[in-house]
Amino acid sequence: MRTLLRELFRFLLGIVVLALVAVGGFIWYASATEYSPAPVEAVALTGQPGPTLAAGSSVDVVTFNIGYAGLGAGQDFFMDGGTMVQPPSADVTTTNLDGIVGTLKANPAQFYFIQEADVASQRSFGMDQTTVLHDALGGQAAFAPNFRSLFTPYPWPPIGRVESGLLTLAQPQVAQAERVALPVPFPWPVRLFNLKRCLLVERVPLSDGTSLVMINVHLEAYDSSGGNSAQTKVLLDFATAEYQKGNHVIIGGDFNQSLPGFSFPQISTNWVPQPFDATLIPSGWTVATDPTVATSRLNDHPYVAGQTQLFGIDGFIVSPNVSVDEVRGIDQGFVYADHNPVHLKATLK
Repeated sequence: MRTLLRELFRFLLGIVVLALVAVGGFIWYASATEYSPAPVEAVALTGQPGPTLAAGSSVDVVTFNIGYAGLGAGQDFFMDGGTMVQPPSADVTTTNLDGIVGTLKANPAQFYFIQEADVASQRSFGMDQTTVLHDALGGQAAFAPNFRSLFTPYPWPPIGRVESGLLTLAQPQVAQAERVALPVPFPWPVRLFNLKRCLLVERVPLSDGTSLVMINVHLEAYDSSGGNSAQTKVLLDFATAEYQKGNHVIIGGDFNQSLPGFSFPQISTNWVPQPFDATLIPSGWTVATDPTVATSRLNDHPYVAGQTQLFGIDGFIVSPNVSVDEVRGIDQGFVYADHNPVHLKATLK
């Protein structure tokens, strides 16, 4: 009996040792292949450049977090209290992406700020969504990754490989694009499998020799350590420095904060965005939103009008030398994505 117990103990000990070695090896591999971008990196521009933008002209921009075409009305998301990691089939993702393209074509703009566009991710069945969007909408394209992981091991089934980020499409000529890193709030080893958020900055030359600086952004969501506030400060410090050089600045995207003017009944507490800290806005700058249209919804269950938590976290911030003419939320009923697009029309003073 003792011999049997001794052998059983050795067997179980061997299993534990093998498991520890496997986990250790995986962590070592993830550390060795971690996505570690530089503070500032040049971003390639593809496509045919358009005409130079005239000083004093009007500019219109659409921002849209497309949720990797995997968060339409019929989907939920495990981080919001739901269960899904990806849609049930590639056909669902294709349908969502087709609808997203149709929405953007129906709302033409000089600039498109897209967030959560996937390139080669398991959750979106390997689709190159940046190419689909660029082919459909034209202009010059710039892509900056903010989530790159060879294998993300959670939840179950695991997310797997992810490459996703910010895509900006521009009809006017763009002189330069760059990726500007934002603070990463996650400690090791969680950091290995999480987002490395950034600003996608484009410099658009104006006919008077100055520049219009376009900043596409998607700030932190699932963090309680102040990461979102730290990223907001870096964003606004960067934008202020550009304005002080004499440039015009338009920031647009998903701030993952409740922006001024929005007010929706609280139905769920699974995820609640922090209020936007208006004290961080420099004097003379404008937060441009349309409070009449919710810009996002909670993904704790498939969308049901009147039973799903709504938010207002997408919009624009513009420098004092940019006059806001109109901001319009485009209510799509969250059919193809868990966000609604927002359209800004402005004039460069």
